[in-house]
Amino acid sequence: MAAITTTAPYAARHRDLHNRALVRGWLYFVLVVLAALVLVGGATRLTGSGLSITEWQPIHGVIPPLNDAEWQEEFQRYQQIPQYTELNKGMSLEAFKSLFWWEWVHRILARSAGAVFALPLLFFWATRRIERGLGPKLLGILLLGGLQGAIGWWMVASGLVDRVSVSQYRLATHLTLAALIFTATMVVARGLAPHSERAADRSTQRLAGAIVLLALIQIYLGGLVAGLHAGLSYNTWPLMDGKVIPADLLLLKPAWLNFFENPKTVQFVHRLGAYTLFAVALWHMIATWRRQPGTTHARRATLLFLLVLAQASIGIGTLLMQVPLHMALTHQGVALIVLGFAAAHWRGTKGAYSLPTEIAVGG
Repeated sequence: MAAITTTAPYAARHRDLHNRALVRGWLYFVLVVLAALVLVGGATRLTGSGLSITEWQPIHGVIPPLNDAEWQEEFQRYQQIPQYTELNKGMSLEAFKSLFWWEWVHRILARSAGAVFALPLLFFWATRRIERGLGPKLLGILLLGGLQGAIGWWMVASGLVDRVSVSQYRLATHLTLAALIFTATMVVARGLAPHSERAADRSTQRLAGAIVLLALIQIYLGGLVAGLHAGLSYNTWPLMDGKVIPADLLLLKPAWLNFFENPKTVQFVHRLGAYTLFAVALWHMIATWRRQPGTTHARRATLLFLLVLAQASIGIGTLLMQVPLHMALTHQGVALIVLGFAAAHWRGTKGAYSLPTEIAVGG
């Protein structure tokens, strides 16, 4: 009986670690799907394809047009919206198909991401592999995913009546919520991973968390830049419009509108956001090496700074080259890598979630 009492906690701990590994592997796969979804969404925006499907059909919309009649019907719907009548009038059916497939793949990936998250979650829950305290976190992510689908259509609807493109407000909201879902998934996955280093001091944790917040804000600002096509003008660096601080930043009235609707101001604020993120990441690296030299926290802080530096370089290159598709997608993809690593690093400074079982040895 004493032997059973002694070994039982070890067996329970082994079971918990095994379950964590399964759940963590699933969440990492979800992250891959989410990254693909964001990149295809970026390509959809950059190719002007986001308004090519003018109806939201969560179930029926899985099936694309299967014959010429169905393609003509879909094309006729597109011909009723301003993007066609004002920008693409006279477009051929073959050109429309190119737009359609980008948006269709984006929507299919979104549905797939929902299934990839919801079905394994149901399985893990039914087989009692979701430990106490983890369930609410995962349900919260699932609910955010459902909200994201609704916001996606809300965004598309903004470009179907009076505009030739979607609202920059709604585009930035859609992109930022996707980034928030990605962040939350990464944080939970990292919290389930084993940690070789004890938790960092509170100052290091707070600064790591601030970098995650700054990265999210920068992605929101990038969404505004994309929605206004602000990257297609003022393609110089480090000066903008020939000055360190360009003129006419507050041209619109009331003044706050400039931060959302003035392309020059939006691009300038996005640049300032990049400088701020760069400076904070640099300081975080230096401060972490001073406080905890040689630790995994310091090494991660260094890699995070290098990722931010790479992203800044790609952003400058994208601007100078006037936003070619491959550079813009690279910029968006690396932004997601920076955000994901920053989130993983922040969770790493706090250590893993506590195991539901504790090893108790002795009599």
